[in-house]
This record gives sequence, structure tokens and C-alpha cells, in this order.
Amino acid sequence: MFSVARSRLASAVQLGFFSLNSLGLLFGLIYNKKTPDLYEKNLHHKLGWAVTFILLAQFVVGLLNFYTNGKADSEAEDDERVSFIPISTDHMNGYQQMHPDSVASMHRYSHDSGHGTEYDSRTSDSLTDSPENKDEENQHDGQQLQGGYADRGDAMRWPGFAAADRALSWLHQLIPSQLMKMMSFYYDAVDIFILIIGFVLILTGFITYAGIFKGSNVFNGLAHSVKGGIFFWYGLLTLGRWMGCFAEYGWAWNVRPPGGMVSSRKAKVPSAEFVESFVIFLYGSTNVFLEHLAAWGGAWTAQDLEHVSISVMFLGGGLCGMLIESRKVRDLLNTSLARWNTSQDQYPFKEQWTPPKTYSFSMNPIPGLIILLLGLMMSSHHQHSMVSTMVHKQWGSLFVGFALARAVTYILLYLSPPSSYLPSRPPSEIISSFCLISGGIIFIASNKDTVAAMERYDLNAMFVFTVAMGWTAFLMAWQIVVLAIKGWAVRKRQSGSNITRGILT
Repeated sequence: MFSVARSRLASAVQLGFFSLNSLGLLFGLIYNKKTPDLYEKNLHHKLGWAVTFILLAQFVVGLLNFYTNGKADSEAEDDERVSFIPISTDHMNGYQQMHPDSVASMHRYSHDSGHGTEYDSRTSDSLTDSPENKDEENQHDGQQLQGGYADRGDAMRWPGFAAADRALSWLHQLIPSQLMKMMSFYYDAVDIFILIIGFVLILTGFITYAGIFKGSNVFNGLAHSVKGGIFFWYGLLTLGRWMGCFAEYGWAWNVRPPGGMVSSRKAKVPSAEFVESFVIFLYGSTNVFLEHLAAWGGAWTAQDLEHVSISVMFLGGGLCGMLIESRKVRDLLNTSLARWNTSQDQYPFKEQWTPPKTYSFSMNPIPGLIILLLGLMMSSHHQHSMVSTMVHKQWGSLFVGFALARAVTYILLYLSPPSSYLPSRPPSEIISSFCLISGGIIFIASNKDTVAAMERYDLNAMFVFTVAMGWTAFLMAWQIVVLAIKGWAVRKRQSGSNITRGILT
């Protein structure tokens, strides 16, 4: 979050991360050297090294950006400070003796009107001629001179690390500006995808540690991990929307800011319900061809047809949701009354033609309806064992809870439509996000290998449920803290730049 907020603390936090990561790599190398490879050709090992080098490259790019921005700020401040040249006290006293009238006119008390009063010359002489005061003033001028240069440009340098400073300066001069822009784009791209990459690393780490998803079971494990991961991240995004993320797009159950307040690109972003419907449509359109992948070439079973039917439901439901969100489609649906609106002389009551308040925001129940039906189906979906049936029923019931909470949100918004650019934060969306996050975790854990391990160690279905609830509550609290830290970092950076501009102007 410090990196997203463009905070100066980002490099320090990244350095701390690499210190811990290096310690973990050291222990991992020692462990791999002392033990045989229990999971040959696992993805976690290769992906871990790749991500380490990706983040290391981002860290170097961040240092270069920090150095470049600091140098640019230093040069800008140099231009602003040209007229503010530090002058010693002795030179100022000499100027006062040569031009007493001009100095007296420049240095009046704030309550002096300038008519009939003068600055007391005896007081001035007694203050400036005192040896103690001269020493204090000279020391103060020296501190101002030193502090000015320290705050001007050296803040972005590395005190005590001259070698690193010279290396960064050499790299800054060596890299072309176009390449630097590409590196900045790489830095921002890593910031966007780092959370998903971290999620994949953690998930593959659990798989490698447990030794599951081997052979043909990899298809079942991959399906549950991808599908459950989608709902897991859907819940995190829902909680982010409740906290105010994406408010500039109108996704935080608020009034969408107009094009003058936000960029034209942000003003053209579709609604959150359209994105949800598109993801549902994409999920269904791709899953139709993947449901029989584990038994490719074999006979289709009734369970395969059930899964394909669910995919078709997602495909049709997502398409329906996108059509509902289309303004053009909604305008065409009003065609039967549009011709009467043109006859203003015959029907002069303009207030009756004013669009309803509900037109100003989206209330699309299709995404919630699709997930409600999915939850009901999975709650009664027959499995090969009682434990597997109960685990599927758990995440199915949680998805039903999400749909009901989303329905409460739409009822609240229908009764009191949003009227502010600030996020409205309906309380029912906290329940929605909780149900999605916990349901996604249990969805991932409902794969065949995990259920078989639970049965082998005599664990009942409630074990997975309680662990998922605990992790969900912790993750939600952590997400709120992290986004609050990001807000603090952004405000601190903005306040610092405002103070600097105020001093210079």
C-alpha cells in the first residue's frame, strides 16, 4: 500500500520484506539440501524464484524512481529559492548602517501604521551589538543555511551510503527516458498483480506441503482452486467497495462523479454490476468446454451434464445482466412512451417525464440471483461421501447468504438512493463480503484430495468451516487496516507537498 500511495516509506518497507524473504530462502535452501524432493516438478518452487526476481526488479525500479523524483524536486526547489539567498548577519548590519531609512521602512512592527512612528534604534543597537546575540544569530543562520540545503535535495539521497548514491546517479544518467517510462509502467503493473501473485504462491505452497493434486486429480484441484479463488477475490473486492475503493467509478454505492471531477477514462468505466455480469458470462462461456476435461474421451455422466447446465446458467445470466446494465438497451425499452414525450404541446406536464431517481444508479439483481441459484444447487449436490456433501453444503449456504445480503442492499438503496459522491457503505455489504470470502475458502477446500485427507485423519466437515470463519474474520480486519494505512500515507504525502509549496510561495 505504501507503493500504491507513492509514499517515501515504500522503499524501506520493501527492503524489510526482502530481508525476511532472504531469510526464508536461506532456510528453504538448507531444507531442500537435507531432504529429498517429496513433490517433484511442483509449481511452487519455480514460481517462488520467478516472483522473487520480479519483486527484486520492482524494488530497483522503485529506487530509481525515488532518486529521479527527488532530483526533479530538488531542481524545482532550486529555481524557487533563487531569490532567497542566505545573507550573514554582519553583511546585514553593514547594509543597515549605510541605508538606515530604507531598512527602517522595511522593518516595522505589524501594529505600526507607518505614520509618525519609528523603530527604536537604541533597542536595535542593543540587540544586534550584544556578543551573545551575534553568536546565536550567526549560529542560527548557519543552521538555516545547512537545513535549507539538506531539505532541498539531499533528503532524497542516502546519508552514509555514498557508493549507493553514486551507483543510482550513474544508472539514472545511463537509462534513456523512454526506457525509464517503461520501467515505471512495469512497477505499476507489479503493484496491480502482486496480490493475485501472492495468493497463487500461498495456494501452491499449501498444495506442495500437503502433496495433493497429483495425477488426474490435478483437474479437480485446479477447478476448485480457480472457481473458489474467484469467489474469494469477489468477496475482497466487495469489502473494498464498501470501504470506498473505486468510488471514482461510482462503484462504492455512491453517485458517480462527473467527467470534470475525474478523468474521462474513469468517467467511461461501466458500472460494477456490469463487470460482475461480464465475469459471470466469461465464467460460463469458458467453463462449458472444461467440465468434461477430467474424463476427456470417456462417456458423459449425469454429473457432467449437471455441471454443464450450471455453466449455461452462468452464460445466460451474465449476458442478461450485461444487457440490463446497457443504457442504450434501457433507452430502447422506453420506445413505447418516447413518442408521447415529443408532443409537449399536447402533454405539457414535464415533471411526469422526469426520469425516476432509481435511474441514477444500478440495481441489477442478476449477479445475486445467479449466485443464489448456485448456492442452492451445491447445497443439495450429491457427493461420494457424507463429509464431501456437508462441505459442499457449507459453501453453498454461504453463497445463499451473500445473495440475501445483496438483496437487502438493493432494498436500502431503493428506499434511499445515493445522493453523495462519498461511499454510502450499506452495512449489509459487510455480510456479503464475509459470505463470499469464507465461501470461496471452503470451495477451494472441497476438492477430492482434501476431503480424502479429512476422512483419513477422522476430521468432520465442521473443522473446515471453523477454520474458514476464523481466517475470513482476520483477513477482513487486515484489509481494513491496510487500506487505512494507504489513506494515511496518501494524506501525509499530500500534506508534505502542500507545506513545501506554501514555504516556497
